[in-house]
Amino acid sequence: MVLKWVMAMQKLMRKDRVNDLFELALFVLAAVCFVYFLIKGIAPKMWQAVLIAGVLILIRILIKLTKTTMFAALRFCVLLFIFVTMFLANEFGFYSVIPYLDKVEHLFSGVILCFVGLLIYEKASGKEKSSVKSSAKVAIWLSLFFSVAMAGVWEIYEFTTDHLFGLNSQNGSLMDTMTDIICGTIGAVLTSLYLVIQAKRRKMPVIDE
Repeated sequence: MVLKWVMAMQKLMRKDRVNDLFELALFVLAAVCFVYFLIKGIAPKMWQAVLIAGVLILIRILIKLTKTTMFAALRFCVLLFIFVTMFLANEFGFYSVIPYLDKVEHLFSGVILCFVGLLIYEKASGKEKSSVKSSAKVAIWLSLFFSVAMAGVWEIYEFTTDHLFGLNSQNGSLMDTMTDIICGTIGAVLTSLYLVIQAKRRKMPVIDE
């Protein structure tokens, strides 16, 4: 039993090391971008690099202040989301290069929000879990509904800012709004299916780690 626990901890530490290296790479890339765009005299891109580093630091601060343990899968998804949205899309202007990159971002957001819902369940329930199976079912359903709901909340936010500040986040199109929600929902459903498989293997994040 002890040996099994030790092996599980070693595996978790290896996952964290991968995430540590990934996060370090993002910091390095942000620094390189800052210097490059500073030399080129492109101020918006330069400050975008500062913003990226600030977001990474802010996430660390929030985790420390809330005393929350961000499990490996969630941390990786957050870092990957930052890379896709803040580096590829904004810093390098890949919106015009990669078709439907905006939809990919919403797909990723559905994945992340599903994991965030799982983390909220863990924080709300604490350590008292009488049944692994029932806890896993409740956690998965809560995570799914939370993610889908937040996809709708985000579109409400975009609709509100568009009308108050004259922005065009939704391209003035119901099609854009609905496809964004659908992409987020697909990401949430796929993540929920992944959690179902992990729960059956008793390897579900938070519940079984």
